[in-house]
Amino acid sequence: MDTRVGKKQQRKKIRKYVKRFLLVLLLFIVAGVGFSFYQYDQGVKQAAPSQVFETKYEFKPPPPETFEGTPLEGTYNILLLGIDSLNEKQTSRSDSIMLGQFNTKTEALKLVSIMRDTYVKIPDQGKNKINAAFSLGGPELLRKTIKENFGIDVSYYALVDFKGFEKIVDTLTPSGIEIDVEKKMSKNIGVTLQPGLQKLHGKELLGYARFRYDARGDFARVERQQKVMNALKDELISLNGISKLPKIIGTVQPYIDTNMEPMMAIGIVKDIVLNKSEITTMIIPIKGSFSETRVKHAGQVLIPDLEMNKKALIDFLDIASTKNGDTIK
Repeated sequence: MDTRVGKKQQRKKIRKYVKRFLLVLLLFIVAGVGFSFYQYDQGVKQAAPSQVFETKYEFKPPPPETFEGTPLEGTYNILLLGIDSLNEKQTSRSDSIMLGQFNTKTEALKLVSIMRDTYVKIPDQGKNKINAAFSLGGPELLRKTIKENFGIDVSYYALVDFKGFEKIVDTLTPSGIEIDVEKKMSKNIGVTLQPGLQKLHGKELLGYARFRYDARGDFARVERQQKVMNALKDELISLNGISKLPKIIGTVQPYIDTNMEPMMAIGIVKDIVLNKSEITTMIIPIKGSFSETRVKHAGQVLIPDLEMNKKALIDFLDIASTKNGDTIK
């Protein structure tokens, strides 16, 4: 009898401890959610309300999927575009054109920069620089242009105002991101940068990424953009970056236009932040596959060997193997 009473009291104590543990766990979860919401709200307040826009671009509808409650699987190709102002999106040309790829199975991150002076056929518009496609028909026409010339179809886009880029950097790390500046830079970037290893704030880092007035012109600029993307990723996957993610999302939201569903975008960002893979990069047109000339209506252009570049791009993005295995988005 005494033994039964003792066991009963022991079970009561265990249940009591379990309840306390669950209560503490719940409090931590509530505090974490509350802190995340607070950070997100602070980020939204930091953004300029005038930057918020009402409509999204026309874009090829992505394949129907349910993202909430289901893991992201497959290979995601996303068109990443940078422009000066979302409020001028009907007339702006895209200053940077990138194809980002994330494979959920291998966790591989790939980034392709397409030179904006690449001279290509724009559907129903004739030949022009590839960045003209954006001003003529937004990301949808740019998507069609990439597909027609390079054989890569993209279902999703993310359009980022450069003001948003500055705010991401300054929110992520107020002390700046360490970059080795190769030379003095100042022309048409709004800041003056001195050579050497230093920490750059948002406006300075953007200026560094956009500088193009040296012997290698746009090629050096694109390489710097890729260097900056890798530096940003390294900072994001740090403990500091992960803790500030809700605030960063809130800060940058008004400066981004995308056709991705919220749960999908969050899932991709989460997977990228949590994996430690380096970003492998490529530039189109590839070395030795183009000539430079001047065209009356477009100015200085790069005329690519389309077959050579198409093959190189498909090989780099591993399109053949993903078709046989993973789903391509």
